Amino acid sequence: MAEVKNIATRESYGNALKELYSEGADKLVVFDADLSAATKTGIFKKAYPERHINCGIAEADMMCIAAGFATMGFVPFASSFAMFAAGRAFEQVRNSIGYPHLNVKIGATHAGISVGEDGASHQCCEDFALMRSIPGMVVICPADDVEARQAVKAAYYHEGPVYLRFGRLAVPVFHGDDYKFEIGKGEVICEGTDVTIVANGLMVAEAISAAEQLKADGISAEVINIATIKPLDEDLIIASAKKTGKVITVEEHNVIGGLGEAVCSALAEKCPTPVKRIGVNDEFGHSGPAKDLLKQFSLSAENIVNVTKEFVK
Repeated sequence: MAEVKNIATRESYGNALKELYSEGADKLVVFDADLSAATKTGIFKKAYPERHINCGIAEADMMCIAAGFATMGFVPFASSFAMFAAGRAFEQVRNSIGYPHLNVKIGATHAGISVGEDGASHQCCEDFALMRSIPGMVVICPADDVEARQAVKAAYYHEGPVYLRFGRLAVPVFHGDDYKFEIGKGEVICEGTDVTIVANGLMVAEAISAAEQLKADGISAEVINIATIKPLDEDLIIASAKKTGKVITVEEHNVIGGLGEAVCSALAEKCPTPVKRIGVNDEFGHSGPAKDLLKQFSLSAENIVNVTKEFVK
């Protein structure tokens, strides 16, 4: 069996930007807020320094500059930590990018509890909620290196604002080279009949692991990867909900305002189904090793297994 690679999706972001420009994406320009080593836009900067602009620690200004470049026909990618890109610069993203529906892409890294030792101030678990609330904003959270690279390229060719969320922690690469990402489309990772587990980001790998463990207990779990939170693939979720009768959502985000609420809204209106939400339970994180924090905040395969067993029973 081939060894499973572990790659942080922020690495995928930097590599995908470099690949895009080398493949002829001549409208691409990359902005960063003095964090290019951490966001990995430094990979792009090293190859194409004339297309990379460091705006300094001024995220709000960076969003406005990116908006200006978009009006001139460029396709800007504005990059920073999720807490700053979605949080600190929210007004500029809303008014200067979202309201005029400009073709700006936001590359937000270091999201969620898995930021680890940086602590609560940097562990952004509110960005899905913030970005979903902006009319016309596409929100994407890829699960692994393959999907992240493709999501960046899909965002470039999509007309309109896109928020892309990437992680600091290295995660398993489970997609093959034949995988094709499409904005607004989810995928069934494994078939099941007893319960549907809907996940995104690094929680997809945990959901896959949980499904394998549940199989040993005679529980058949269908795992769905929903990388695009907005627009949501409601048809796929509803079809699976009709088949299994129960749905669990799993996300590295506050249970308020994220994937879980998006799924609940869709099901409540079109296919009422019992749902359990697994996520950060409306609390702040704290400093610590990423993997330990994920377990502490119940963002692990072990907790998915326990919740599923109780839910199915």
